[in-house]
Amino acid sequence: MLKQFLNLKLSQKLSPQQIQLMKLIQLPTQAFEQRLLEEMNENPALESGKEAEDYEKDEFDNEDYDDYDDAESERIEAEDINIDEYLSNDDTPDYKTQANNYSDDDEERETPFAAPVSFHQDLINQLNTFILNDDEREIAEFLVGSIDDMGYIRRSIPDMVDDMAFTQGIYTDEKMVERMLHVIHELEPSGVGARDLQECLLLQLKHKTPTEYVALATDIIENQFDAFTKKHYDKLLQKYNVSNEQLKKAIHEIERLNPKPGGSFTGNNKITENVVPDFAIRIVDNELELTLNGRNAPSLHVSKDYQEMMQTYKDSRDKSAQQKDAVQFIKQKLDSAKWFIDAIRQRQETLFVTMNAIMHYQEEFFLDGDETKMKPMILKDIADRVGLDISTISRVANSKYVETPYGTKLIKEFFSEAMTNDQGEEVSTLEIKKILKDVIDEEDKHKPLPDDQLAEILKERGYPIARRTIAKYREQLDIPVARMRKKM
Repeated sequence: MLKQFLNLKLSQKLSPQQIQLMKLIQLPTQAFEQRLLEEMNENPALESGKEAEDYEKDEFDNEDYDDYDDAESERIEAEDINIDEYLSNDDTPDYKTQANNYSDDDEERETPFAAPVSFHQDLINQLNTFILNDDEREIAEFLVGSIDDMGYIRRSIPDMVDDMAFTQGIYTDEKMVERMLHVIHELEPSGVGARDLQECLLLQLKHKTPTEYVALATDIIENQFDAFTKKHYDKLLQKYNVSNEQLKKAIHEIERLNPKPGGSFTGNNKITENVVPDFAIRIVDNELELTLNGRNAPSLHVSKDYQEMMQTYKDSRDKSAQQKDAVQFIKQKLDSAKWFIDAIRQRQETLFVTMNAIMHYQEEFFLDGDETKMKPMILKDIADRVGLDISTISRVANSKYVETPYGTKLIKEFFSEAMTNDQGEEVSTLEIKKILKDVIDEEDKHKPLPDDQLAEILKERGYPIARRTIAKYREQLDIPVARMRKKM
């Protein structure tokens, strides 16, 4: 019995239409608009505009919509088609297919927002400004592809020479690769393509305007890197015979460098392009108001020309085999157009219902913007509220943006796990990270707090957290260990 149950469970599959709907839900506003254009180009029975009435959803008889791959379905007889089903006799007004809170002249529905461009694509774009022959460009692009997300090339030149030959059919030597590596080192952000931290810092220092302190900093990184990383400032003072103030200014030049040049694309200093928020939340009379971007609710209708073709076929007395072939094509296009319009309506409803549930779940945060009021919230919490599958909630959250009074944010940022404080209350890990960051920001940088002391401070504030958890949160906040936070 157990085996039969498992086999039955595994045999359940999504229909092609369900899969397409899930893909539509996942698309953010601009990608959805592109998908809409593609569909309209492929299906002449689907048209946009407000001059024609939209169709009203029909009750379909599934038996009339069997797969045409069956041998018995190769030819459609006139009596098998309900022609009236495809004719426009619907009274559905346009406003039912559009976002509730947007008028046609609402200027706020296309508010731009900055979103990240691919790190590697930006490097390729910069590479295109260099004059390189075909062989050099192939090698340079391979090197860009070898750069990790932090901006480093972790592989040796001999290994890359071999890899290019075996996997790309690019035959070169170490000297040529080294030369192209120097080209990569000219790209922004400065330090990209370095093979280790020392080289990364040196590349950035060499791009700085030469000064007494930049020169000292360069010498320290090039010749006294180990003493610098271990914060042995006394040894450096003795080695260079400089004053405490001179060394402090040289160290300051180094501290201003970026040890992870690629990481700037996942932090606050992103190379950006404009996208459009999918939702907007406003506070009206101390109440939250949610709107869906009007571009997610296009006005669509089934082509009148195709409806008239069906009417002509219906009125025809003599129905030839050629006409029957034509009506099969028309029927398929009308089916597809109706399904797509209905799928857009389902997408619109799913997006709005999901974001509305998130908004009310995090109502305290949205009313005043205080991150410590963010509640712990997982995908299942919202799925249970709206009666949708967890995977559907994930598709909405992972790729959509919402404009709030406190900035435009990715929806998935509102989700977090729960932890229990010393009062037995569940609090969001986002709240704990905010408090941890505040503690570190306020610490004495001459004596930065190690993780065990940070754990004690948070415990005193009512958050009993293990030292290893503090370390994990600190790394997620991109905050270095205490030794690296020390200032002179």
